[in-house]
Amino acid sequence: MSDIHEVLSPLPGTFYRSPSPEEPPFKSEGDEVAVGDVLGLVEVMKQFSYINAEAAGRVGKFQVENGAPVDPGQVIVTIQPA
Repeated sequence: MSDIHEVLSPLPGTFYRSPSPEEPPFKSEGDEVAVGDVLGLVEVMKQFSYINAEAAGRVGKFQVENGAPVDPGQVIVTIQPA
């Protein structure tokens, strides 16, 4: 199981899976992902920071619900090797 990559929040804020409520999520569980692909956003005081994949593979499980608060170092999503 050590091949699973954990994507961590770099800062505190609110996690969003899509660029706006009307748009689809950047990625869904089971989607293929490449290094650099956007997985979500963390919003802090109306400033948005992209959360990018640091490993290639397949999106595993989102550990944080859309619109939920996150802390620095908290696991947002896992990536399974392809």
